[in-house]
This record gives sequence, C-alpha cells and structure tokens, in this order.
Amino acid sequence: MAGQLVDIADLDCIYLSYDEPQKEEFWLRIQNIVPWAKRVDGVEGSDAAHKAAAAASETERFVLIDGDNIPDESFFDLQLDIKPEHTDCVFRWKARNAVNGLMYGNGGLSCWTREFINNMRTHEATDGTDETVVEFCFDDKYLAMNNVYSTTYPNGDAKHAWRAGFREGVKMCLIKGRKPTLEEFKQQVHAKNFDKLCIWQSVGQDAEYGYEAMYGARYGTYKLMLTDWDWHEVRDFAALDRIWEEEQSWLDTNFTEYGVQLRRKLELPIVDYTAEESRFFKHYYSQTYHIYDPMTAELEVIRKVEGW
Repeated sequence: MAGQLVDIADLDCIYLSYDEPQKEEFWLRIQNIVPWAKRVDGVEGSDAAHKAAAAASETERFVLIDGDNIPDESFFDLQLDIKPEHTDCVFRWKARNAVNGLMYGNGGLSCWTREFINNMRTHEATDGTDETVVEFCFDDKYLAMNNVYSTTYPNGDAKHAWRAGFREGVKMCLIKGRKPTLEEFKQQVHAKNFDKLCIWQSVGQDAEYGYEAMYGARYGTYKLMLTDWDWHEVRDFAALDRIWEEEQSWLDTNFTEYGVQLRRKLELPIVDYTAEESRFFKHYYSQTYHIYDPMTAELEVIRKVEGW
C-alpha cells in the first residue's frame, strides 16, 4: 500500500509558549519563517497545553514548535512520505541544544494529529501509569526521528536554564517513566540516556547560563536518586519554581559537591569542563550527526550503525 505524501507547508503550525523569556522575540522570528503559524500561550499543564494546540489547528495533522525553539527554514520545504502504519503517529525530530550541543528530541519540532492529542492522558491528566506521569514519548505511536531541524534555547535566563537541566537530570534517569533503584540505574538505564545525562552535567560553561543548566541537571539527578523527594513534581512548573527559590542561593557552593556524590554513588563519569573544553566537545560531537530522509526514525539509524 502506498504511503501518504504530506507537504509540511500544507499543515497548520502552532507555536506553543508558556513562560519562556525569549517567547515574544521568538514569535516574531517564527512568523517571518512560517507566516501561517498560529500561537497558543500560557496554558497550565503539558497535557492541557497540547490539547489547546490541537484545538487551534484547522488541519488534522499539524506541526508544533516549542516556546524556546527556532526552526530551520528548510524544514517547511520538506515533503513527508508517511507509511500507512504511521498515519496516526507522532513524529518528533531532533533539535540542537544551544547550551551543550546535544542533538535529540528534547525541544525539537514535532508533528501531531489532533486525534492522538485528544485521546492522550499524560502529565497532569495522567491515567496513573508510569509511562504517562511525566512524558509523552513512551506511547508506541510516538516516533523519535533522526534528523535535526531546529535549535532549542533553554537558557533564556538563569532560572529557565536551571529548570531545563533539572528536568532532564530527572527524566534521563527514569526507566519507562519509573524511578529506578540505585542498582537498576547502574544496570538498566538506557545507554543513550546515560550519555545525555553525563553531557548535560558536564558541558556548557561556554554558553550563557550554561553553568545553571549543568547545576540543574546535577541537582535533578541528585534529588531524584539520592533523596526521598516526590519526583512527580518535575511536571509541575510551580513546584519547580519553589525548588529553584530554595536552591539558587547554593549555586556557587553545591555544584562540585553534587558532582562528587553522583560520581561516587551513581558512578556517573561526569567532568567539570571549562568553557574552552566545552567548545571543543561540541565541535566534535556535532560531527557525529548524519542526515537521512526526513522520515527516518532514530532507531533505524542506531540499528544500522550498531549492526542490530
């Protein structure tokens, strides 16, 4: 059976912003790149915000741009060849992270269907399963794609850089949305997530508010794995604001200590890169990226490279 050919330019495009410091500036830039873009702003809760985006779209399938993301103009010239078995799937492409150079789905462009969003129950509307408490991505119809088509800027100010790092410092530790034991963490956390976790905690001194992002990542992992904190708060921005207010006075003193504890108790091989070392790492990490067809899934590339 033939696939469905979809021109990105024929889809509605929704800019979904909340409290990002650059959101007004980015909205102006996005309107220049995507003149037909619409905006949803300030909706509380990730599940509710995505449902508001679905309601704003007049096309069944639509593109979503996060509030701290700037897309590549070339993305909107693409045509997607969607296989019959993927007609109701979500596609999430990678973004370049302006702080640490990582390229993965966090903050990247995504393409949803209204039906998928209206049927999902995640985050504040979770159905109670581990997979839906703090993520969308564990659904079988949520596909992580290989190519990079945007840049995410989670470092609009100190708090937002810290919050982005903190959230990833928590989520990269989870196993299918569940908090692992220390032994499970060492033995079962996905290798790709382990690598990203270490990079979040080591790289970024050359970026504005990169220190805060690294600190947040270290503290998120520390708070999840080495305390009895209710980690479900990671989905609640008001709770994260409270944690930031409590922790920010320790930014100059606890960074090294969290690193010591994470190396010792979780065996994380994190390092304290200087700005020059961070730039060096990002330069060579960027050369590991290879572009494929827009509809190539990340898993397909991993299987090809690793010979599965």
